[in-house]
Amino acid sequence: MRSHNNTWIETERDVPATVIPSGDDVTLNEGTKVMINQEMGDQFTLRTQRGHLVRIEAEDADAIGREPPSGDDETDATDEELEGPVEDRVWDKLSEVYDPEIPIDVTELGLIYECNVEENDDGNHDVHVEMTLTAPGCGMGDVMAQDAMQKVESLPDVDACDVEIVFNPPWTPDRMSDEARLELGMI
Repeated sequence: MRSHNNTWIETERDVPATVIPSGDDVTLNEGTKVMINQEMGDQFTLRTQRGHLVRIEAEDADAIGREPPSGDDETDATDEELEGPVEDRVWDKLSEVYDPEIPIDVTELGLIYECNVEENDDGNHDVHVEMTLTAPGCGMGDVMAQDAMQKVESLPDVDACDVEIVFNPPWTPDRMSDEARLELGMI
């Protein structure tokens, strides 16, 4: 995560965004004034002048004057993604998924309840993840589940990833890692 100063910037083009926490899709029109609230993983959380939080994807970074990912390092990433046990690499990918309102990844927040990796007949793997949300009414659940699925399925030896949102047991802050608690000033 990068820290940002409180500087308003204008979007340089129309850009698709997701409203936080409802999960509704919107378009920020060119010239909309926003402030970068958080830059985590593959997304930016922006605050609009009206006080709304929205999320945009890394591929739309140019709309806020940032460089979108180049994709030039795919070969290096694939080499790294083939090292070590599959389950460890799946957890590494899950740690790239962030709650857009909290600058902590879902693994450190304790939102991943279960992660099962099974080998297929062809030697590749299927993954089943059960995750929860910090608040049951959060509309970002499907968005975060989709993020997790896409990241895990980007591993070369994973065929499919199913992410299920569950609410039993309910999430509580005691599921967070000590590092996450420290980052949020809860220790």
